[in-house]
Amino acid sequence: SVPDRATIANMAPEYGSTTGLFPVDENTLSYLRATGRPEDLVALVKRYYELQGVFGGVEGAEYSQVVDFDLSAVERNVAGPILPWQRRTLAETPKSLHSFLQERKRRTARKVVEIEIDGKSVQFGDGDIAIAAITSCTNTSNPYLLVAAALLAKRAVELRIRPPPYVKTSFAPGSRAIAEILERSGLQKYLDELGFHVAAFGCTTCIGNSGPLPEPVAKAIKEHDILAAAVLSGNRNFEARVHPDVRAAYLASPPLVVAYALAGTVTKNIEEEPLAYTQDGRPVYLKDLWPKPEEVNRVVEEWVDPKIYVEKYSKVGELVPEWQALEAPTGLLYPWRPDDTYIQPSPLFEGEVKIGDITGARPLLILGDSITTDHISPAGNITQDNPAGQYLLSLGVKPSEFNTFGARRGNWQVMVRGTFSSKGYKNKIGGLDGGLTIKFPEGKTMTVYDAAETYKKEGIPAIVLAGKNYGAGSSRDWAAKGPKLLGVKAVIAESFERIHRANLTMVGIIPIQLPPGVTVDGLNLDGSETFDIVGLSDGLAPGKEVTIRIHRKDGRVDEVKAKLAIYTWAEVEYIKHGGILPYVLKKLLQKT
Repeated sequence: SVPDRATIANMAPEYGSTTGLFPVDENTLSYLRATGRPEDLVALVKRYYELQGVFGGVEGAEYSQVVDFDLSAVERNVAGPILPWQRRTLAETPKSLHSFLQERKRRTARKVVEIEIDGKSVQFGDGDIAIAAITSCTNTSNPYLLVAAALLAKRAVELRIRPPPYVKTSFAPGSRAIAEILERSGLQKYLDELGFHVAAFGCTTCIGNSGPLPEPVAKAIKEHDILAAAVLSGNRNFEARVHPDVRAAYLASPPLVVAYALAGTVTKNIEEEPLAYTQDGRPVYLKDLWPKPEEVNRVVEEWVDPKIYVEKYSKVGELVPEWQALEAPTGLLYPWRPDDTYIQPSPLFEGEVKIGDITGARPLLILGDSITTDHISPAGNITQDNPAGQYLLSLGVKPSEFNTFGARRGNWQVMVRGTFSSKGYKNKIGGLDGGLTIKFPEGKTMTVYDAAETYKKEGIPAIVLAGKNYGAGSSRDWAAKGPKLLGVKAVIAESFERIHRANLTMVGIIPIQLPPGVTVDGLNLDGSETFDIVGLSDGLAPGKEVTIRIHRKDGRVDEVKAKLAIYTWAEVEYIKHGGILPYVLKKLLQKT
């Protein structure tokens, strides 16, 4: 179906692709009709693609690689505990949590404590689920997946089983039409019964807008160092993204989210072990609840009505009267307000750039593998102890009105302070948690923001060193703009995520790739070193070799040959101008 295709295509960045492409065919036309598009538009779409010779796919197309895939061998899977590409079968999931527990908490035995919640005394421990959310743009407009989740919930309600009280459940439909379909079919009430009430239409748990945990759960996590888990139907699960106190997160389909919520833990193999027990002690297994495809199809065919889509989207402007009531400025130029805490003019157009050898640079951070754009520029809630929160406090903003980094991305003062403030990574300078570093030569522990500002005041260039796949995850522009505004001149890594590497060049940061066999760990760095990057002053070129000189505190100097991870001459121009924005501005001014 087209909703299934959209779900797969939506995960393209997570499986290392730019996009997932399915040709327009009869299924596409059926989808357009089912969602209320007029017949003349459907006919136009078909004719348009037929005239191009691509309707139903390109006959005789040549591909660089063809992968044979046996659909009958597909098992139920989740991904986690901290990366979208950590695919696990349901049988492998408990082992993955156990390994993560050993890695993060340095213990092999699962810790369990007694907590009092909703008037009940229950056990809560490592791997137990604090958050279960049907959420995100990835699949919550897919009627097949949501109907499957609701049918699973219906059977659970009929058997009178529910999630444990420590599981915080929520549901964010991907469209008002799909919410209406669940309501009209009578299935939403079963999700409601299990706690999956409609919380919002938009970005919620997946981006970190999960809200506070129940107080007894939050207290147990903090006081007893419990490694709690989340299960969500989102597309990204980088560490601490979903909630700062929930370190493990598993991506799952909507029906599996409901199933795991009932189990209350990821420490059991829910393919074979009971999810729960009925009031008379009978075990309930996943196979007892999982709906058959024909059941799902029957509901979809009966209740997915084009009129619902037409009705909901014809009135979309009336749904939020508060938005319509907002006053908006008019005129050719935006009237900037110095006291606006949401929108401020960008400094990325300012300053002249001189490209030359980088000398005496200090490492702001030394990082490991798979540092994500979430680690670099968080998108979730702004907390009071974050440099961005402290900045907002200084402006008189109440903590209850801090909002999220995503909401305040129009204010560079907030975003630069949030850069590298995530607690979800480790800084190898001093083995510090994310957000902290050591400022040299004083050896003083500071926030990354404060250290970067101090280096800038002292006229010392900053660099970042990282392992493999630096910049993984979503192509977040602030993950490049933030380091630029911190004063980072270059990022030296073993390898880069493709889109993020390009984004670095577009803000004027030089990406440098270490040669095969040379690792950041192998360089034996402690952060006290200074770096020279030699070979830039005589011009930039794609793939040009440069020399990295490492000056150690004992007086030794080591040299490493590396290559500029610049792939095109256009990227050379961006860096020479300090980024694509100054480059485009200069071109526009030349035309006038």
